[in-house]
Amino acid sequence: MAKDKPTKLRARMPRGFADRGPAELAPTRAMLETIRKVYELYGFEALETPFIEYTDALGKFLPDQDRPNEGVFSFQDDDEQWLSLRYDLTAPLARHVAENFDRLPKPFRSYRAGWVFRNEKPGPGRFRQFMQFDADTVGAPTVAADAEICMMMADTLEALGIARGDYVIKVNNRKVLDGVLEAIGLGGDENAGRRLTVLRAIDKFDKVGIAGVRDLLGEGRWENPEAKSGDFTKGAGLDENQSLKVLAFVSLQAGSVELQNVTSSVQAGLAVEGEVLTFRSDAGRESYFIETSRGVLDGLMGHFGDNLTSREGIEELAEIARLTESAGYDRDRIRIDPSVVRGLEYYTGPVFEAELTFEIPDEKGRPMRFGSVGGGGRYDGLVGRFRGEAVPATGFSIGVSRLASALSRLQTEATPEFGPVVVVVMDRDQTAHYMGLVAKLRQAGIRAEMYLGNPKNLGNQFKYADRRNSPCVVIQGSDERAAGQVQIKDLIEGARAAAAITDNAEWRESRPAQFACTEGELVEKVRELLDHHGVPHGAKLA
Repeated sequence: MAKDKPTKLRARMPRGFADRGPAELAPTRAMLETIRKVYELYGFEALETPFIEYTDALGKFLPDQDRPNEGVFSFQDDDEQWLSLRYDLTAPLARHVAENFDRLPKPFRSYRAGWVFRNEKPGPGRFRQFMQFDADTVGAPTVAADAEICMMMADTLEALGIARGDYVIKVNNRKVLDGVLEAIGLGGDENAGRRLTVLRAIDKFDKVGIAGVRDLLGEGRWENPEAKSGDFTKGAGLDENQSLKVLAFVSLQAGSVELQNVTSSVQAGLAVEGEVLTFRSDAGRESYFIETSRGVLDGLMGHFGDNLTSREGIEELAEIARLTESAGYDRDRIRIDPSVVRGLEYYTGPVFEAELTFEIPDEKGRPMRFGSVGGGGRYDGLVGRFRGEAVPATGFSIGVSRLASALSRLQTEATPEFGPVVVVVMDRDQTAHYMGLVAKLRQAGIRAEMYLGNPKNLGNQFKYADRRNSPCVVIQGSDERAAGQVQIKDLIEGARAAAAITDNAEWRESRPAQFACTEGELVEKVRELLDHHGVPHGAKLA
């Protein structure tokens, strides 16, 4: 009887996850180091929290079903406690501060970089695992902390090579919108779900424009509105008058708004002309303008300042503007923008978003703005969940992968990431000697390795060095060893020379970019070659 063949396991990656190689990891590592330096310049210190937290500590998701899978990856431990992979770096920080509250200095300034996980439907550019880099100040009640975070974000983007004019830090205050929602009858816990739907509708302003937000505030929006096809997103169900008030709030960021006096007895209509709202009614065209010169803050105060919650938020925005402008950060870098709301419920005051304003081609080659690469805000209630009292906190989170993608588009030419110097093996019985050559290079801070595959075929060793993008290889046969010498082959220069040589005999005769030196000169000559090509190498080992 024939034996069953063993089943071969199919190699496959879970949807929404990605492998990352040297070409992506190297620039990301450099970017993280630049961000870290700016954060530390502002006095923030490193903190690391675990990937896994108790599910109830995450705040937004609770184990009220057999498995709490609404947005997070969850499982039970042997004590039947629900655990979840963190979905951001803010909730774990809140738990850490609450757990160590008495021993931490206040304000507590920390930064954290790490992976977060979302149990959501993956799609193009939308992953279930991605990296964030956060900075937060806990224990500072004044908006000076929020202003400082905004200034630090501007400095961070410029340190990464993003020029002024190619980015803007947009600032709003959730209190302003909270007051608007109170005024249209969406206050109280019973309306929490509808408020969140309104927030998410406004948060899509940059993607769908005023018309799209209007649909999402009402019955809902089709993915392809004109054809009424594609996915349908259910709206907040606001009536016309409620929607108009929210749309007036959003549209103030355009600089001017024409508003019609609308009462409950008047059938209101809405026209969208560009990004400026015009409110019309059957009763005529009695209207007024918010002049651009008066500014967004005056417009907000004129429309929504009669609500105490909104007024408090507007006054905080005015203070942030005053602080940032006095420090030299003008409106081109940090500006008040009512379209920013952020999609999470735990924000309680100022909210911010870092947007890149330069254009890139979309899938069809049409120009489009790159958009947001990070955001954050004030969350005075998150730490307080553990302590029964409000603890002021504010912070900002950078989307690492998205920002890295933006930086790659700004580079005029790619900088290759070179691999190690490879010492090839000519004689198997001399492995210890080759190891000694590698050790000399490493002691001098030069990345190096000895070829560890089958050394029988020398051509395969050179192919390996090419695949590793090695700047050079070190060759030593029995004749060179007897003479105390090595051969160094410059693979960078050799590739250039090879492009100009078409005859194999000429190639063998010329041996381009290859030279000899003594073993004692090995480190010096390799270092000269790396410096000539601008290949970085480290400091000498202790």
